[in-house]
Amino acid sequence: MEVDGGEFISTPPMKTVRFGGSVVDMLDKFKRGDASDYELLKHQLSDPDIKDAQIVNWLMEFRNCVTQLTKDNEQLVSVILKLPWLGRSPVVVEEYLAFLGNLVSAQTVYLRSCLKMVVSNFTPGRVRIREGDVDISDSDDDDEDLPRNFDLCHRALKVISNYVPSTSRFLMPILSDNFPFVQKSPRTLECYVHNLLRVTVYLPALRRDVLELVFSKMLKLDVTAPRAEIEESEETAAQQARENEGLQEEGLFHMDEDQSLAPDPSFQDGGEAMAHPVAERLDTLMAVLMAYIKDVCFVNGVLDLPCTKELYRDLMCVFDKLILPTHASYHVQYAIFYLCSFRLGLAEAFLEHLWKSLQDPGLPAVLRQAAASYIGSFLARANFLPTATVKACLDLLVPWLHLYIDNQDAGSRAYCDVALHGPFYAACQAVFYTLIFRHRMIVEGNMRKGLAYLQMLNLERIVMCQLNPLKVCLPAVTNIFAAITRKYQLVFCYTIIERNNRLMLPTVRSGQGGDSMPTNTNPLDSFFPFDPYLLKRLELHLVGGFDDDMKTSQKLSLSLLATFHSQKEDIHLVTCCITELNDIVSEGIHRPAVYGIGINVKSGEVFPGSFPSRGPAEELRSARTFTGGQMANIYDSSKELVKVGPCKWSPNMDIGFWLMQDDDTILKYLSTSPQVEPPHFIQHIKSTIQFLLDHPSPDSLFPGGQAQLFHRTEQGSWERVTPSEQQ
Repeated sequence: MEVDGGEFISTPPMKTVRFGGSVVDMLDKFKRGDASDYELLKHQLSDPDIKDAQIVNWLMEFRNCVTQLTKDNEQLVSVILKLPWLGRSPVVVEEYLAFLGNLVSAQTVYLRSCLKMVVSNFTPGRVRIREGDVDISDSDDDDEDLPRNFDLCHRALKVISNYVPSTSRFLMPILSDNFPFVQKSPRTLECYVHNLLRVTVYLPALRRDVLELVFSKMLKLDVTAPRAEIEESEETAAQQARENEGLQEEGLFHMDEDQSLAPDPSFQDGGEAMAHPVAERLDTLMAVLMAYIKDVCFVNGVLDLPCTKELYRDLMCVFDKLILPTHASYHVQYAIFYLCSFRLGLAEAFLEHLWKSLQDPGLPAVLRQAAASYIGSFLARANFLPTATVKACLDLLVPWLHLYIDNQDAGSRAYCDVALHGPFYAACQAVFYTLIFRHRMIVEGNMRKGLAYLQMLNLERIVMCQLNPLKVCLPAVTNIFAAITRKYQLVFCYTIIERNNRLMLPTVRSGQGGDSMPTNTNPLDSFFPFDPYLLKRLELHLVGGFDDDMKTSQKLSLSLLATFHSQKEDIHLVTCCITELNDIVSEGIHRPAVYGIGINVKSGEVFPGSFPSRGPAEELRSARTFTGGQMANIYDSSKELVKVGPCKWSPNMDIGFWLMQDDDTILKYLSTSPQVEPPHFIQHIKSTIQFLLDHPSPDSLFPGGQAQLFHRTEQGSWERVTPSEQQ
C-alpha cells in the first residue's frame, strides 16, 4: 500500500498528543472490568477536532488487534465506524480502508455495521442553520468533494466484498432500508440512486434486486403524479410567468419584502425545474436511469450486444413483477422503451413477450389487458419500428381476435361484457389504436398494396360481431378509428356507434336521490403507457467555432447560449466545445479542433466526425443556401426521405467571374475563415457556382413544382424517387 510514492507500512507514525496507554492495554483492562481508559479512548475518538495524525495512529493500533474487537467491544467499534474518514487526507483514507478489510475478515459480526456506515454516505449531508431552537435553513450540502467521497465509498464496498464473498446477501437489505423517503430533495434521491446503480457495476449479482428497488420507488412517484396534474401545474406556472413578465413590462416591480412573489430558488442556477414537485423528482431519477442504461449498453459508442441482452433480461423481470401490474404509470416504462430503441431485435423481443402475456390464460385478466395496452401503445408510438414489424404484430393480433369471435359465437357468452371478455376488448383497442397512428405508413409506400392489406384484416367482422367492441373501447379511439376506416372504405362504424349511444344510458342516479352522474366512458380502465413523455429535461450539445480573428464564433456562441437560456424547457448543457474550448494553434494559426460531429440517434452518444459523402443533391442544396436560402429541415424521419425544394433564385451570370479567380482570392472573399477552411472548400464553391450557371432558373429542377425526393437503398446509397412512387 503506497502513499505519496513510499511504503505506507514502513512510514513511521507521526507524533501526536494522546492520553491513556496502548489500545491493547485498554482492551485488556476493559476485559478485566476497568473501563476508565476504555471510556477515555471512546471520548478521544469522538472528538470533532480530531487530527489526521491521531486517526492514523489509532487505526494502526486497531489493525494490530482486530482479533480482540469481539462483540463485547461493539460500542468502541461503533465509535470507530463514525470517524470522519471521508474528506480526510489520502493517508487517513488508505489506513481506514485497510482497517475495514481487517475488521470484516477477522470479525464478520461487524459486517452489517460496516456496510451500513458506507451506505449512509451515499447521500449528501444536510446543512442546517438554526436561530435559537428553530431551523431557518435546511438544505443539501453542496460539497465539492462529494464525487470523491462517493468514489471512496465504492472503494470501501469493494474492499469489504473482496474479504467477505457473501457481502451481496447482507448488502441488499441495507440498501433497501436506507433508501431516502421519496419526498426528500431531488438531489438526495439522485445521489442515492446513482450510487445504487453504481454498486451493480462491481457486484453484478445485485443488479436485478437493485433495479427492482429503484423501479419500485420511481413507480410510487409516477402514480402520484398523474398526467393531468403535471400538465395543470406546468400551465399554471407558465401563466404565472407570463403575468410576471407583463407586470415587469408595465413597470410594476415587486418589492423585496413581498416574499410571496419572490422567485423560487430551484428555478435559478441549473435550469428551470418542473412546477410539479413530484414530477421534478421523477424527472431527475429518470435522467439517472437513462444514463445508466446507456453506459451499460454502449462501450466507446458501440452497442455491446451481450451486455445489452443481459440488461434486457433483468429489465423484463422488473417489468413483469412491477411495471406491468402498476396501473397508470406514465413515465417509468420509458426506460424499457429507451432500451428497445437501441436495436430492432430488442423491440421485437419486447413485443413477443407482451404477446405471450396477452395469450396466457393463466394470467389474471387485468394483466392480459395491460399487456394489450402496452402492445398497442408501443406499436403506435415507437417510430423506430419499421412497417414490416407493425404488420407482423397486426398479423398476430387480428387472427387471434377472429379466432376468439369464432369460439364465442357458438356459445352462451356471445354478448358484450367486460368482465367476461376483457382481454379481447383490450386487444381490439390495441389494433384500433395502432391503425390510428400507423395507417399512413401502411398505405403510403404503395397505396394499392396497403389498402389490400387493410382489407385482408377483415376489420368489419370484428366491429360487427356480437361482442360489440366499439361499445367498450374509449370513445376517442372509436371515433378516430371510425373516421379512418370510413376514409378507406373498410367498414362503416357510425351506425354501430349511434346504436350504442342510444342503448347506453347517459346518466345514472343514486337510489337515494341526488345529482345525476355520467356513466363510465372507460369500462376497460384503459391507459396508453407510451403516450407523450411529459418530463422535460433536455440535453444540449454545443460544438463548433473557434477563436477566430473577427470573433465571429464568440458572438454566435454567446447568442446561442442566451437563446437556450431563455427557453422554458429544462435544458442541461452536456457538451460545450465552442470558441476557445474548440481552438488549437498550429503554425501560429488558430483553427478548430473539431470540424464536425456525429450522433448515435439510439444512444445519444456524440463524437467527432468527418463526412466525405454529404448526402443527395449536394450541389442543389448548396446553390439554395449560396443564393440566400434559409436553413431548412430536409429529412422526413417518418418516411425516411430527403426532400429538397422547391426553391427560387434569380439568374445571375456575373457569378461566373469567380471561376476565373485563383484559390487565394476565392478564400479571401467567399470564406469567413480563409486560413482554416477544409481542403474541399474551393472545389465546393466552384461546383456550386457552375451549377448555378448551368441552371439559371430552378424551375426545370422541380417539374410541376414538386420537390426532389431521395431515399436510401439497402446498399447505403441515395436514390431519387418520384412523388408517384410514394403514393
